[in-house]
Amino acid sequence: MSERILLVEDDGAIATVITAALEDDGYVVHRCDSISKRDRLLGEHSFSAMLTDVILTDGDGIASLGSVREADATLPVIVLSAQNTLDTAVRASDGQAFEYFPKPFDLDELVRAVGQAVGSRTPRSAAPEFEGDGLPLVGRSQAMQGVYRMITRVLRNDLTVLVTGESGTGKELVAEAIHQLGARKSGPFVAVNAAAIPRDLIESELFGHEKGAFTGATAQAIGKFEQANGGTLFLDEIGDMPPEAQTRLLRALQSGRIRRVGGRQEISVDVRIIAATNRDLAPMIAAGTFREDLFYRLNVVPIELPPLRERREDIGVLAQHFLQLAAEEGLPRHQIGQDAIKLLEKREWRGNVRELRNVIFRLTLLARDENIDSATVRETIGDEHRAEAELEARGFGAALANWLSVSQPQPGALHHQALAAFEKPLLEYALGETGGNQLRAAQLLGINRNTLRKRLNELAIDPDRFAKPV
Repeated sequence: MSERILLVEDDGAIATVITAALEDDGYVVHRCDSISKRDRLLGEHSFSAMLTDVILTDGDGIASLGSVREADATLPVIVLSAQNTLDTAVRASDGQAFEYFPKPFDLDELVRAVGQAVGSRTPRSAAPEFEGDGLPLVGRSQAMQGVYRMITRVLRNDLTVLVTGESGTGKELVAEAIHQLGARKSGPFVAVNAAAIPRDLIESELFGHEKGAFTGATAQAIGKFEQANGGTLFLDEIGDMPPEAQTRLLRALQSGRIRRVGGRQEISVDVRIIAATNRDLAPMIAAGTFREDLFYRLNVVPIELPPLRERREDIGVLAQHFLQLAAEEGLPRHQIGQDAIKLLEKREWRGNVRELRNVIFRLTLLARDENIDSATVRETIGDEHRAEAELEARGFGAALANWLSVSQPQPGALHHQALAAFEKPLLEYALGETGGNQLRAAQLLGINRNTLRKRLNELAIDPDRFAKPV
């Protein structure tokens, strides 16, 4: 193998490591650290692929890709970046990059991508232009990089996306990002929460109804599918959809046509479907409460959002973002100190990003000084562990009131979400007391072992986490 690879990287240590890995694989590597040297090398040699950083000594590696396309329109470009934001990932995709790797990256994976790039050498289709501002997702953590990369891969197609993650992680924001940055951005974005609609009304909500279709149907109504025609339909909490509605949804996805409740005429609809759930659908499929064929129809492109406790390094930038939002909504403008951010990073954030947003808005409302420090945080929201102990001492009523203020459950889903919120820590307590032994945990709880196993699967609790070391 004697293909030439152009590596444009101003970090000498990283460039040396990449060069060694590529040369071990048989490539000839030409290195440079600037746009001007890159363009000179492109004029002197023919390359099979190019790897480029974003921040170079004399400019932006992505913004300057136009001259690369002029020199070789089919040259595959792999973008490397320490600016690990959704905006950077989208810019790389907008620049027709073959692949995007946020730093730090897996070196073996990078070498494999180079091999794929060398084997491609086909012109890539023109990409629609995207706006770089106003992106709904915030954070540069490694945990979010996979999310950003998956988003960029679905922007130029209409593949169905299933977003999973705990309540409050921002699943609707992912749907909004795909819509705003994709080819359907000029069409409507319609969101519907399956858990918030009564069972007997969900089909009417989705597909509409004709006059006289049921008691109270005094006029024809257009459903969410028709409202979203030409745009995106976001189906939130899809795991709470009743079986009869699942059947009609599957038929609509398969045929691209719907029929209003009480109607006879089939109506063609052109919508992109993005679904989301905070539930584990696998045990629901096994139990027969969620259709397996519908799951596979929805789960074409899965995107899993990490909980906030797995991306604590994003808490600082998220706090700054929410301070700005609070100021835009008329609340006092504040700054937040590093000591306050460090304190926020130590909290568990069971309500995830939604809980952090509520806390920051509360701080902006109650803080007396312009700068929010750790003392202000403690004074306003208290010590998490002490607060939990006080809530426990005051009983379930106080704990429920605290949970309601943090989680803000959807109307119509209160019972289900409250039970899950109560049951998960209870089961984790039992597993902790028994070292992860499910039989003893079931005996402690006074429930059947099979019931315990089923609930552990549905609540995504891994009993092995509680096993005591031998």
